Amino acid sequence: MLAELKIENVAIIESADIRLSAGFNVLTGETGAGKSIILDSINTALGERASREILRSGTDSASVTALFTDCGAQVQKILEDFEIDFDGEVLIRRRITSDGRSTCRVNGSPVSVSMLRTLGAALVNIHGQHDSQALFQPENHVRYIDALADNGALREAYGEAYHALREAEKELSALQTDESEKARRLDMLQYQIDELENADLRVGERDELQTRVELFRNSAAVLRALKTAYAALAGDDATDGAAGLFSTAADELYDTTEYFDHLRPVAEFLESAALEAKEYIGDIRDAIESMDMDPRELSAAEERLDTIYRLSRKYGETEEEMLQFLENAQREAELLRTADERAEALEREIAVLTARANQCAAALTQSRLRAGEAFSRNVCRELEFLDMPSVRFVVRHEDAPLSATGADKIEFLISANAGETPRPIVKIASGGELSRIMLAIKNVLSACDDVDTLIFDEIDTGVSGRAAQKVGRKLAEVASTHQVICVTHLSQIAVMADTHLLISKSVRDGKTFTAVTELDFEGRKHEIARINGGTVTALQLENAEEMLRTARGNGEESV
Repeated sequence: MLAELKIENVAIIESADIRLSAGFNVLTGETGAGKSIILDSINTALGERASREILRSGTDSASVTALFTDCGAQVQKILEDFEIDFDGEVLIRRRITSDGRSTCRVNGSPVSVSMLRTLGAALVNIHGQHDSQALFQPENHVRYIDALADNGALREAYGEAYHALREAEKELSALQTDESEKARRLDMLQYQIDELENADLRVGERDELQTRVELFRNSAAVLRALKTAYAALAGDDATDGAAGLFSTAADELYDTTEYFDHLRPVAEFLESAALEAKEYIGDIRDAIESMDMDPRELSAAEERLDTIYRLSRKYGETEEEMLQFLENAQREAELLRTADERAEALEREIAVLTARANQCAAALTQSRLRAGEAFSRNVCRELEFLDMPSVRFVVRHEDAPLSATGADKIEFLISANAGETPRPIVKIASGGELSRIMLAIKNVLSACDDVDTLIFDEIDTGVSGRAAQKVGRKLAEVASTHQVICVTHLSQIAVMADTHLLISKSVRDGKTFTAVTELDFEGRKHEIARINGGTVTALQLENAEEMLRTARGNGEESV
């Protein structure tokens, strides 16, 4: 549940610390006091789009911090996927700066806005005008039924079967090209295969050839350096080389060690150096002999490099990429040669997969039909309680071709008056009816909703009198299993709250400020009286007190 909300420098709110209860929370106040700003702030904390326009005038940044407690397994799974620490609580902080930048943190870890939206969907459901729009769209109705029927496992099984079927159909479609196109493609592939196979590529060959060619081109300088190095180590007819000099020096020093023992290590080092130098002389001699190069070898290496370069322009930058191209071409050519046999096998496979998908779809359909009947009855019962006894709510089911959601077309229909044929909601329902229909649906679905916090924005639109009282009682009923936060203009709803927050606006030093105050019983009396009559009178206060004491029909004080 949303336990605490801290808002800083958002619109006309300089600073607000809001504490909410686990039950039914209502927000009331004059029009323009800032109730919508609080809901916008919650949306901001949950990852909705935010811009620098939300900043309070004269400030460089705005922030919203939300603390959620007693979070369930769904939230835990999301945080584990995000590799964020979780101890049953979720602390979200989002900051927006004057340059339009936004930073988000969850339990101290930075997250992206998309990650925040994913988490927010598991923490809060906000129901308002957008929900009414969702009711208008039949493609959303199947989700309501699946939620009520707990069809997650059936949807997963069907989804796997449907995906396998579509993949097989896609492969078959790719194979079913016309024969002339298949022949052209096979000819092209065979040409590419022959060209690459004849080239007999080897990984690393190009680097080796380039090194060899560079050696050819610089052979004179390299040979001169090698001979100079050889002479320095081995010597010539006129002089001793370094190896001989090291050996001579070592011999002479050994003769002195009887008198200068500390020179023995020096003699040993020079003796070892002389031996190693003699070994290196052989390596240098081998290198000199290898420089006996045939100009035809240079020509062959350059020609081979040209071949590899030409192939790389068509088949891949490196030998690895070109060999992978060859492997893919060989595989595709083999598929084309055996396309008819593969097509026959796929047709048999598709028949099996279709039967499996139909079987899974049928199980899903039966579950939806049962859930739809129960859903219709329960929503009608809720609507009757909400003073809509003549409304018929129908879940219409029609068979449909296999699709990603199954083989069902589901749409909610209503008949607003007795004797009328049920029609789509968008063509029938008024604003007040939509509010009550949405509330009825949410109340029926509340038992299977994993989201702990429900926010109702303007749920009382178009509702008044006894119907408003019923809406209040129904919201309180939902609050027995979920945290409910409701913005309302109706006293019949406000009196049902467990926690009543007053949103008020004031002007100081030419600036507008919004304050959020939790009301005690006396405060609630005055606010209910204001909602009922504008100007508060003694009679209105007496009536407000009576409404609070008799709220929920238990005759007890609602504080």
